[in-house]
Amino acid sequence: MKINDAQREIRTVFLGGFAGQLVSGILWLISAAVSTWISQSYGMIALFLGGMLIFPLTQLVLRLMGHKAGLSPENPFRQLAMQIAFTVPVNFLLVGAAALYKLDWFYPAAMIVVGTHYIPFCFLYGMKHFGVLAALMVGGGVLFGLYLPVAFSTGGWLTAFLLLLAAAAGWWIVRGEQKRPILA
Repeated sequence: MKINDAQREIRTVFLGGFAGQLVSGILWLISAAVSTWISQSYGMIALFLGGMLIFPLTQLVLRLMGHKAGLSPENPFRQLAMQIAFTVPVNFLLVGAAALYKLDWFYPAAMIVVGTHYIPFCFLYGMKHFGVLAALMVGGGVLFGLYLPVAFSTGGWLTAFLLLLAAAAGWWIVRGEQKRPILA
């Protein structure tokens, strides 16, 4: 399978990241809401534990939409996608360390970790909008963590918005691609 074909399959199966960004955006919304109105600790726990459910929930959303939820065995990027996903929980150890040092760094650190994990999505999906998402998340994390004193959950709210916007962008890009004929 050629790289372009493998990327096209990933875009098609995962709808340009729509389902994953939708699930992630809703998770970040829940976490930000819990942090804002219930407890910062519970909001952090919601993001961490909920993050472990992103892939299975993404699979569920795709299946409920009537899509297949997996790549063909011939796709050389099957393992790469899984490896990229596993960078987030491992790097959440750093998020925890940052929050232990300064509690207000939880969301900015999480933004940086999740944002950097989107950088290889540019190649994996063959879609540049993941680079924009990564830059906005990492930039926002640095800005909120180091330069702008904001409310604890501000980074959570911003990330939720960015992820939902990225979901819509991925959907729109893939739908446009599906309407165009594929040239060999």
